[in-house]
Amino acid sequence: MQKVYIITGLSGSGKTTAIQAFEDALFYCVDNMPIELLPRFLNLPLKDNPEVKGLAVVMDMRSKNFLSNYAPGICSLEDSGISPQIIFLEATVDTLLKRFSQTRRLHPVSNEKSLLDNIKLEKKMMLPVKQSAHHLIDTTDLTVHQLKTRILDLVHDGDNTISLTKINIISFGFKYGIPNEADLVMDMRFLANPYFVPELKHQDGESKAVKQFILSNDETQTFLEKYLNLLDYLIPLYKRENKAYLTFAIGCTGGRHRSVAIARRIFEHLNRKGLNPGLIHRDIDRDIKEK
Repeated sequence: MQKVYIITGLSGSGKTTAIQAFEDALFYCVDNMPIELLPRFLNLPLKDNPEVKGLAVVMDMRSKNFLSNYAPGICSLEDSGISPQIIFLEATVDTLLKRFSQTRRLHPVSNEKSLLDNIKLEKKMMLPVKQSAHHLIDTTDLTVHQLKTRILDLVHDGDNTISLTKINIISFGFKYGIPNEADLVMDMRFLANPYFVPELKHQDGESKAVKQFILSNDETQTFLEKYLNLLDYLIPLYKRENKAYLTFAIGCTGGRHRSVAIARRIFEHLNRKGLNPGLIHRDIDRDIKEK
């Protein structure tokens, strides 16, 4: 049975960030869902989609009858055999006041009183919901990234071997421009160029002969040792920040020989570590196609 999470809490406490973390974790997410609609929603064939890990919904005071329908709605779900995990987000009054002042959004409780009065009133009204929650998260001192990490840790039950960062390696030619999506760019034009070897000129970096020419070079071996060590150090740090995409771009003049062979070697290294990277040779045939 798929997991069901209900995200609730005080307005301005970070529920939007929390639902984004669930989206990154491949959950089907719905914001501002009335609790009375949740049983019908759960009858949809979401469980038939293996890519969907579960359902996460945000429920809060934006729904007019939220408080009156909340407890009966939870009981109805449990009676039907569904036990949702309830996450309650909160923050100090001063923090919520500052956040609302910065965003200039209306508070959902009322617009007839001052913002401070509305925040205090909601805090009091939401106390029964808070007491029913399985997980309490105080976001007062959390950054957006830290809150996402807390949510992902909760979803994965503390399993830090699970990573949502998608790693890609792109080989490219500098004369065609640096890939816009690149996070880290490495220039391979310091290596001997197979283009000037007649029997290698018309082959590419995926061929056995070109690979041997490039990888057998002492300078290449020294570079790979140092660069792969750098990636082994950097990747966990990027993951810690919950970076969704991480792209390493490897360039040479035309993107056909040196960058291709080196990108392939990096791909193999990361693949052996179980990181399942993607590999794209952006310009491998571009010289040929444009002649």
